Amino acid sequence: MGDPVNPDVAAVQRSAAADKATPPTATAASQSDRADLRPENIQDAVIRLAGNSQDGIQTAGAFLARLAGRSDQDVMTYMTIPSTISGGPSIFQVRIGSGEVLSAGDEADFLVAFYQHSYQDHLDFLKEGGVLLYDSDNVEPNLDDKRFVYVGVPITGLTVEALGGTAKDKGKNIFVLGLISKIFSLDVEKLKKLISEKFAGKDESIVNTALMAFQAGYAYPVGKVLTHQYQFEHIPKTGGRAQITMDGNQALAYGLIAGGVRYGAGYPITPWSSIMEVLRRELPKYGGIFVQAEDELGAVSLSLGFSYAGYLAVTGSAGPGISLKSEAIGWASMAEMPLIICNIQRGGPSTGLPTNVEQSDLHQAIFGSHGDSPRVVLAAATVEDCFYIAIEAARIARKYSTPVLILSDTSLATRIEAFDEPDLSKLIVDPKPDLTPREGGFKPYDLEKITQHVPPGTRMLDGKYPLVTGLEHDEHGHPTGSPKLHMAMTAKRRKKLQKLAEEIPVPEVYGDENGDTLLVGWGSTYGPIHDAAKLAREHGERIGAFHLRHLHPLPNGLEKIFKNFKRIVTVEMNDQGLYGFGQLGTILRARYCEPKIESFTKTDGLTFRVKEILQGVFPGKFVSVRGYSPNRPVGSNGEQDVKIARAESITQGVG
Repeated sequence: MGDPVNPDVAAVQRSAAADKATPPTATAASQSDRADLRPENIQDAVIRLAGNSQDGIQTAGAFLARLAGRSDQDVMTYMTIPSTISGGPSIFQVRIGSGEVLSAGDEADFLVAFYQHSYQDHLDFLKEGGVLLYDSDNVEPNLDDKRFVYVGVPITGLTVEALGGTAKDKGKNIFVLGLISKIFSLDVEKLKKLISEKFAGKDESIVNTALMAFQAGYAYPVGKVLTHQYQFEHIPKTGGRAQITMDGNQALAYGLIAGGVRYGAGYPITPWSSIMEVLRRELPKYGGIFVQAEDELGAVSLSLGFSYAGYLAVTGSAGPGISLKSEAIGWASMAEMPLIICNIQRGGPSTGLPTNVEQSDLHQAIFGSHGDSPRVVLAAATVEDCFYIAIEAARIARKYSTPVLILSDTSLATRIEAFDEPDLSKLIVDPKPDLTPREGGFKPYDLEKITQHVPPGTRMLDGKYPLVTGLEHDEHGHPTGSPKLHMAMTAKRRKKLQKLAEEIPVPEVYGDENGDTLLVGWGSTYGPIHDAAKLAREHGERIGAFHLRHLHPLPNGLEKIFKNFKRIVTVEMNDQGLYGFGQLGTILRARYCEPKIESFTKTDGLTFRVKEILQGVFPGKFVSVRGYSPNRPVGSNGEQDVKIARAESITQGVG
């Protein structure tokens, strides 16, 4: 285990009462099922920065995440930001591991508290034996609480001293980054390079100020408060590709480019806007353009125009904007026009929770139109999958000439992860339209074939040019009111999605392939669900899990998996609805008429923690990720006590 934290750690604190503090006990350490901060060599650590959104803690946390990616370590982040322009309480949590990291962590090993409210709101998320690093200029902790190791540093004062009075405390996030770098023996040169890259193009004084703040934090004598630094074990990768580090919105944007998308239009809305920013910057480099339209309807209409011209296009928004685009998406279904629509979900309905996470737009994506309006719906599971799901969406849109909706959410949009660099030489798609002259008798809406449109300007050798319309039409695109043709065309639009379902692979089951419980998820819940299944199996549960990327149509063959389990639980971040089931649960019950399908849902605007899933799926058995306990059973329906849920929501910046 290595040496414990210095028993005299509290002696350096300003309060005399700190001299009575005791080191964390071996008992506290044994309760954790993963490495903590006390060994010099560690494999995994969760670092939570808690302050205000104006303090730049997201920037400091992002530096840590990107450093991990460049150091061949696994990383996952989690953040909360206030929805008000004036700002407010905010956190950035980074989990760094030498092995696989699937979730951001239920508890923090290392908490940095910038203010008194940061300390009060987040102390309960620090695990017993963890380290509390606090700004002693602004925080007065209760040193009689012996559960934690207290490290007080006058962060604000030292930052002002290092940068000069005119800088005030605007560099304290970078000062803390220097402190953390020293404590965890991080690669200083790589971090300095990241800082220089971040502020490249700005005035040189800004870069110099940031580096001064970093150096001041790094030079702080942490040996006075901790007996030694910690160091992540380095497990070098063998033979694999280099790692890249980015957030989900960046991955989605670059996936669209790799998939051959060169044109698009959108309107700003949280949390979709950063995809617009990437596409507006990058598409011109590939001969394309991204237009910021005057409104949502204008954005989707422009994108349809690009697709009509022969170039698969993209538009996107969050739930409110998708509602405004719905009529035009219906036009794309009727005209069978390929189009990619990104919905980066947030809490709803209406303006809802603009900066918080929810998975409540699944039914909107599948059914959000008047009439029978078939469309394809996909959902990314991880940041890496955001890249590949965009390529898959482009492939399907072209092959089946259909609108494809990609569902992501606030968690994936802002979460930073590291993954192997894609082999672009094998993935890049040439987006040039096919202008080959067409022989006579060409019918774009042939009832016996999947529609493939002819780009405008293509020569028709028989002189008959097809039409594209939102009216019901015949095989040449001419409007018709024929009841027989309407039935035939409705069936044609449905059957191509049924054809797609035949080629979708059945998801792989993680854990037990036969057992008592099967967890089913979609979207950003992938990591916590898999960690929950892993932990439950370690405690004797016969449990499996799988994740759906293709939500509409569903892959064929799921019923063969369902029959191997006694109960099937969908884990979703949406409401249980009038009939007690989440949105995916409702669809699966309708599709398979399977009464053993149930749901565990929540709508607090926060990502799932592993222990939440275990408590909800196995009521009364699990109270923490450390195992079973009868001391704090939950209700029979898996819901947490209202007071506990309220407290956790406030702590993480909601409510």
